[in-house]
Formats: sequence, structure tokens, C-alpha cells
Amino acid sequence: MKKTLVALAVMVAAGSANAGIELYNKDGVTVNVKSDFEVRYKKGTNDGDELKQEIDDAEFGFDTRYAMDDSTQVGFYMEFTGVEKDRAASKAGVKNVYVGFYNDQFGSFKVGKLDTVLDDAGVGSDYLFGVNSFVKQMDFNSDEAIRYDLDKGNFYASFALTQDKHETKLLGKDGRYFDLKAGYRVADFDFTAFLGQAKFEKGAIAGVKETLGALEGVYKGVENVTLEAGYYMAKTSPKTGSDKTDNTMALAADYTMNAWKFATGFSVTNYDDSSKDKLNKWFLNAGYTIAPSTTTYVEIGGNNGDKQEVGYGVGIKASF
Repeated sequence: MKKTLVALAVMVAAGSANAGIELYNKDGVTVNVKSDFEVRYKKGTNDGDELKQEIDDAEFGFDTRYAMDDSTQVGFYMEFTGVEKDRAASKAGVKNVYVGFYNDQFGSFKVGKLDTVLDDAGVGSDYLFGVNSFVKQMDFNSDEAIRYDLDKGNFYASFALTQDKHETKLLGKDGRYFDLKAGYRVADFDFTAFLGQAKFEKGAIAGVKETLGALEGVYKGVENVTLEAGYYMAKTSPKTGSDKTDNTMALAADYTMNAWKFATGFSVTNYDDSSKDKLNKWFLNAGYTIAPSTTTYVEIGGNNGDKQEVGYGVGIKASF
């Protein structure tokens, strides 16, 4: 799912490796490989956009773990990507690289280049357009991050912290960023609360603070149906002047019928800046599973912004 945010570009993310395909399992050592691929043709929503081919995903990663005892493992994960700005890159790049400690009772702890917790936020089973969450596309990935995850069945929580001592992001070496979430599953419901905050100490935005918050709910009490709702807040606190807060409400639903999955979503964003009009976004799609973990899809989407029109696209994606 795409994440869109209404904040200054920070630097963060959360990611755990999928189980993938097991390559090796002997004497307490396991090696799994995971991969994601997606190729599509997409016409954007801007007036005059043309139908173009995009390679959205071309990634593979290796998850190696060593058993310390019956309940604890230490692991090393490295992920590569061959895509940059929806095009195949001439050289593969490193996406995530981290060391992890995993315990059946106390959860997991990771250190390295990884996605932080707010990367988990967002509703809707979209492929191309999606709905707004925090607004303005934002990458929650950091080279200098730590992340802790705990899942006890009904209750779950995560926390992440990142620095920018190498000054490769907008935070600056004296800046800071953290995000967290807490959730509870009961009956057919799943509720999650998110919070994140960045303090920038670099260049023209030194002294600016950004706070992101979200509440999400998922209901799966109807067979083959998923209903989702989310509220998102993005507050910018400048060094001088008044705070500005943007708010988004989003709804999404999907229905699965045999190999078919149909999904739709709608969001409304209200800006604190009086010069910006309220933004409505929507999408509608259908996906068909042609093989295990392989889906072909078609999607349309749009918004009520100036010089916008209905966008559309088709594609195929696979993961293991």
C-alpha cells in the first residue's frame, strides 16, 4: 500500500522480512529468501499525463538466523532493490540492512537501516492511487534506526527511534525522530493508535517540529469482507509563528470472491492553511490471483484538485 503524508520529508520506516522461501535449515541455522516484483502501466491523475510503464518493485532479501537457545535467535537481514523512481536502476541498491534479536516471549529488537513504525499506518487495498493518510509522499526509512516490536495476540506494540549523525536526511546530526504504535484485537475488530515526532536541526528548517498521529480500525466480521477506517493528523510547529494542523478521514473496503478481490476507498483532507482547498481522493480496483502470491490488477483513481482527471492503470505483482 502507498503511504501519503502531509509533513516535511522526514526519514523513517518499520519492516520485517516476510517468511519467504527457506533455503537452509540445519543445526539451528535458517536462511530464507524473500522477494517482491511489480510491473505496471499507469496514467497519472495530472491533466496531460500519459500512460507509462513503471517498475514499482524489484526487490529480494536474505534473512539469516542463528538459534541462541530454544526461544531466542539472533539474525541478519539484507535487502536489495533494482528500482529507483519507478524505473529499473543500472545498479542494485541496498534497501534494508539490520541485525535483529528475536525472542518468543519478549518480541524482536532490530538495529540498522530499516523502516520505522509509521510505515505500518494507512488503510485501503490499493495498487496505484490509494487514499490520503498524512499527505505528501513520505519515505519512512532510516540508515540509523532501532525498532522494537511485541505481539501478545490481543495486544501489540512497537517503538522506533532514529538519528541523523551522518546528516544524510533532513533531521541533522542534532535532530531526533521517534514513532510508536499500540493496538488491541478483540472479536472481529483490530484497533491501532500511532504517534510520531520529528525535530529538525538542519538548514532552513532548523527548529521546526512535526507531529504525526493516527487512529485506525479494521472490522472483519463479515465473511470475505474487510472494512477499514482511519483518522490522521499532521501538525507542523515552526520555530516562530503559529502551528498548522492538517486532518484526514479515510474509509476503505474490500471483498474477496474466489480468486478475485475488489477494493475501494475514499478520503477527505482538511488543511489548516486557508489558501488550500479541501482534498478528496478515491480509488476503485479489481485484482485476480493467477498463481500463488501472484496478482494481476486494474485500478482507477482520482481527486478533486486543480487540473486533475481520472487516472488508471493495469499491472502484475508477485511476492514470496
